[in-house]
Amino acid sequence: MHRSLSQLRPLVPKTTSRLSPLVSASVRHNHQNAQPTTSSGSGSNLSSDHGARTTHFGFKTVPEEEKESLVRGVFDSVASSYDLMNDAMSLGVHRLWKDEFVARLKPGARGPLRCIDVAGGTGDIALRILDSAREKYADRETSVDVVDINGEMLKEGFKRFKKTMYHNTPQIAFKQANAQAMPESEFPSNTYDVYTIAFGIRNCTSVPDVLKEAYRVLKPGGTFACLEFSRVDNPLLGTLYDQYSFSILPLLGTILAGDRESYQYLVESIRKFPPQPEFAKMIADAGFTTGAPHEGKGGAWTDLWGGIASIHTGVKI
Repeated sequence: MHRSLSQLRPLVPKTTSRLSPLVSASVRHNHQNAQPTTSSGSGSNLSSDHGARTTHFGFKTVPEEEKESLVRGVFDSVASSYDLMNDAMSLGVHRLWKDEFVARLKPGARGPLRCIDVAGGTGDIALRILDSAREKYADRETSVDVVDINGEMLKEGFKRFKKTMYHNTPQIAFKQANAQAMPESEFPSNTYDVYTIAFGIRNCTSVPDVLKEAYRVLKPGGTFACLEFSRVDNPLLGTLYDQYSFSILPLLGTILAGDRESYQYLVESIRKFPPQPEFAKMIADAGFTTGAPHEGKGGAWTDLWGGIASIHTGVKI
């Protein structure tokens, strides 16, 4: 799923040296390509009427082939206000979660890394990785390929990086591709040291396919790291969070962005994503070595704020 160099020109200036020909404004977004689910949100369903595969778009059931375009519409709508959207969804705490997410990876601590940040169109994780490596370890060689299926999101990331020292350097590249099937020619197997995906995998049509691709492009010994909204384990906090999510967030979408439906979808997509133990098993099933099937020290995941978000990691052996 990629486009020619001629289609790149409307997206970014011709002078950029690290923009992949895959980047174009017309392809759909992996940052949002919601995953098929069973009752818990992890697999596709087969329609009894026509044999067609279906998946979830929030709480709606839709044909699998329609999901990408529906999610693309959501993120085309919210791209310019994406950080504001995340502020609304997490009361601003997503910034702290992302800081912790990157800090746990310690980029640059053992020398330069080649990283891929998938569903990372706005570039906030990539910028944190490069800043952390430079500021903590004087590393100016770690690089990040930012991959997203949505051209509007990539435009926002490119714009952000034009204000930084990394613009037009080998440390950053923006590439448009589908996380479920990244072209081998552009993303060779056994290439990356670190694969990150933050608040994006729940929007993918097939989470197992995304994990399979993550495993493919990582080097042996490489790290998979995912930050995602998850299931709250405290009943009282869960009730309060649900009330905020379903009552306040769509209203904020109307007020802040004039877009209630996109915010409603994003809330629903969180509820359709598999709970932490199930997602951890999916990571292990993709071939990754993970911690024990529990939260916390020695476990496969770490909950943030009682499970509102979680960090999952795995290693390719």
